[in-house]
Amino acid sequence: MSRAEEAARRAELAAAQERGESQRAQLLIDAFVRDAQARGLAPEPLRATLFTGQSVKTDKVGWYLRKNQSLAIGQDGGYYVLTVPGGFRERFTGVRLMRSPPPLIVGKGGRDGESGSLSDFLAWRLAAG
Repeated sequence: MSRAEEAARRAELAAAQERGESQRAQLLIDAFVRDAQARGLAPEPLRATLFTGQSVKTDKVGWYLRKNQSLAIGQDGGYYVLTVPGGFRERFTGVRLMRSPPPLIVGKGGRDGESGSLSDFLAWRLAAG
């Protein structure tokens, strides 16, 4: 097997592992949305932060996962990163959020206190009400 073939094989295995992780994470998110709705936790309109620092409205409602409101779970079961590109126009029109593949470990590689298990973040959000 050539180096290029080996590298392609490793990339393929890594992508497959990431897809499997996202599928398991999505099961946790789906359970969270059901539990939140059963407990009567009302979703709120989500806001995003542009790379320039301005807060803008979005087209989604849901529940924030982090206190700094940089991640959220949408009422539609989507996992949303709320730091987005944009400029002058987005400050007035808002942004359309795109789903991100959910990880099992939120903030992997981040500083202490900023990363952890997705299940822990979801449990914290349910407990916070």
